[in-house]
Amino acid sequence: MALDRFTGENSIAFIRSEQLFDYARSNSLWYLAFGSACCAIEGLMHASGPRFDFDRMGVFFRASPRQADVMIVAGTVNLKLAETVRTLYDQMPEPKWVIAMGACANTGGPFREYPNVVLGADKIVPVDVYVPGCPPRPESIQYAFLELQKKIRKRTEERLAARRGSGK
Repeated sequence: MALDRFTGENSIAFIRSEQLFDYARSNSLWYLAFGSACCAIEGLMHASGPRFDFDRMGVFFRASPRQADVMIVAGTVNLKLAETVRTLYDQMPEPKWVIAMGACANTGGPFREYPNVVLGADKIVPVDVYVPGCPPRPESIQYAFLELQKKIRKRTEERLAARRGSGK
């Protein structure tokens, strides 16, 4: 009898390196905060404070896009700023994720009637999680990170299921 049949395929003793990397990836999300309006100050900075403590979830702020896994677009994005957001996104290493935070980043918010406002960050970069609110509560930002962690774990399970189905 093979040892992996005895302990199970998903045992910690028989974990694949990609499973281990994805587990570590989901529990150490380093974010690049791109705040252009009040959401960044009222929502994101409050959520990063001691009361809500992102550090215990493995979520840390990085000032450089080359060290970040997650981009948080917080606030209004106008056409002039859209190129900068895309450049920062392109500078991030793979795999990378985006959280659109607040009504302005999601849909343009109260400024959507102006012609220079981009109607959602998803017009510039692919958004993985949307956080509603004006400004969003810190709890909703934490929930967004929990949802992103679930999404990363689900992607790992889908890859493993596809590999099992193909016979590798």
